[in-house]
Amino acid sequence: MPRPLYEAKAAFFRTLGHPARIRVLELLSEREYAVHELLAEIEIEPSNLSHQLAVLRRTGLVVQERRDGEVIYSLAAPEVRDLLLAARRVLVDVIDEQIELRTELAATARRRRT
Repeated sequence: MPRPLYEAKAAFFRTLGHPARIRVLELLSEREYAVHELLAEIEIEPSNLSHQLAVLRRTGLVVQERRDGEVIYSLAAPEVRDLLLAARRVLVDVIDEQIELRTELAATARRRRT
């Protein structure tokens, strides 16, 4: 019996549930990176980066290529960039709504004091 789509989506989003993996995907959205370049951009131990890259490879979000003695990583699908941009837009909207709510609550509290 095939896996239900909602379960596959949940597994996919769990893959995105680590800050280092998100940062790797953000960087790879800009261009290809060699491992040493990723290490320079992300404050993480080399073994931890290796583990996070392995997770991203297993799930098919990134691909690797050996070039001139270096391992180069890139996004497997350009839609990953779109997903990261959509997440940014959602977060901005949520934060804007929270700011509006906080402003409204503060105004209500001021009115009650006067």
